[in-house]
Amino acid sequence: MKIYGVAVLSLCFLTGQLLGEWLGRMFDFNGNIGGVGFAMLLLIIFGDWMKRRGWIDTESESGIRFWSGMYIPVVVAMASTQHVKAALQGGWLAVVAGVGGTLFCFLLIPLLAPKRDHDRGSSNDKP
Repeated sequence: MKIYGVAVLSLCFLTGQLLGEWLGRMFDFNGNIGGVGFAMLLLIIFGDWMKRRGWIDTESESGIRFWSGMYIPVVVAMASTQHVKAALQGGWLAVVAGVGGTLFCFLLIPLLAPKRDHDRGSSNDKP
């Protein structure tokens, strides 16, 4: 059932959050370090592990896919809002570093993206 997929997702979320909080306390940081990332990694690993063993049916798998599809954009949006607020409170150096890092990543896209045949022009362009 789909409810089992939601249960797996919530278990992974809680485990990831606890791990992130533990890491935050271990490094004397007032916050969660990577809880969302740990939760998504756990969901991928645990879901694949259950699927290989035949413990999950197609409805449960569709429940996991649905909620993970909803979970990622919402959490990324929440995290980005918090990072922007923190950067603005941290001063202009934080804003410049964030904008600079983003622009640098945009400039790397052409170098890292593979060239495809349709990018080079049509094969009917022979002289």
